[in-house]
Amino acid sequence: MQILIVDDNQVNITLLTALIKKLEHTTSVGLLHPAEALAWCKDHAVDLLYVDYMMPGMNGIDFIRAFRALPAHGEIPIIMVTANDERTVRYEALSAGANDFLTKPIDTVEFLARSRNLLALRQHSKTLADQAGWLRSEVEKATQEIVRREQDTLFHLGKAAEFRDPETGAHIMRMANYARVIASTLGLSAADQQLLLRAAPMHDVGKLGTPDSILLKPGKLTPAEFEIMKLHAAHGWEILRHSPSPTIQAAAMIAYSHHEKWNGTGYPQGLKSNDIPLFGRIVAIADVFDALTSVRPYKQAWSNEEACRYLREQSGQHFDPECVEAFFGAWDQILKIKSIYHDDAPVNMVLHEVEETVTGD
Repeated sequence: MQILIVDDNQVNITLLTALIKKLEHTTSVGLLHPAEALAWCKDHAVDLLYVDYMMPGMNGIDFIRAFRALPAHGEIPIIMVTANDERTVRYEALSAGANDFLTKPIDTVEFLARSRNLLALRQHSKTLADQAGWLRSEVEKATQEIVRREQDTLFHLGKAAEFRDPETGAHIMRMANYARVIASTLGLSAADQQLLLRAAPMHDVGKLGTPDSILLKPGKLTPAEFEIMKLHAAHGWEILRHSPSPTIQAAAMIAYSHHEKWNGTGYPQGLKSNDIPLFGRIVAIADVFDALTSVRPYKQAWSNEEACRYLREQSGQHFDPECVEAFFGAWDQILKIKSIYHDDAPVNMVLHEVEETVTGD
């Protein structure tokens, strides 16, 4: 424990230093000039402060106020040493932040008792702070583990829907990462980017309720079949919306809104322009681009050029124009994601790469 003595009289510093040597596990520093002492405090730990009242330039009360204003110095015990026993001085010192007083001439027994009491309080405070810091760290670790497990569950639930259409392979991982880089280009916060990355894989979970005869049909759907297919957006919303998890709430909103269109002709609600949630607008582009450039039971994969041409043609019709521009603004990253998350990529590799993408490119 380190004790600081601030007194303009060297004899007083020498006396207090000698007394402090009687205290176990303590060291002391004595400084004659208040301004020098304040500068010293900025770079050194203090566990107990003794400060004289009568000093030139800055008295003890002014020093206490300046000391308390320093970062992390609000809880350090302070004893003012003074020959002045006027109550007004003591009241002012207490208001400034003093904890106790010693009156000159100093009584050795009183000095040691008061010092031990305040040092014990300081040690207890530091112990509590250490425990609080440890507890915070443990809570953060536990929270991160919950988020990891939640993300893992979301991934596998999303994968369950995709496994009903084995031709799509790593579609959910590609489109989720496409969505993240679009969000990044739009200037969304890192937290929102990660939320979108975790939630987007659930966009088609409602397909679990779509009959295989429709989901896997190799040809064009009839109008009646398409109406059944469209129900997967509402099914996804119903599956997810009751969870209190922010991630699953975001996933529910994405599932419900990623088939809406900028011009209001989408489904299931027919929302238009900015009435469509931003995450839904972003995922719409990521989902369509990947669907166009992937093999499906009813079509061959389009080239990148064909898919890009379609996105530009549909900007302002199907898609939010600003999100389309953000997509092309991140084109190099889009190509990188497309090359990493190919359909033959093993699941473990895909999961690992997603973690790397979450923390940074």
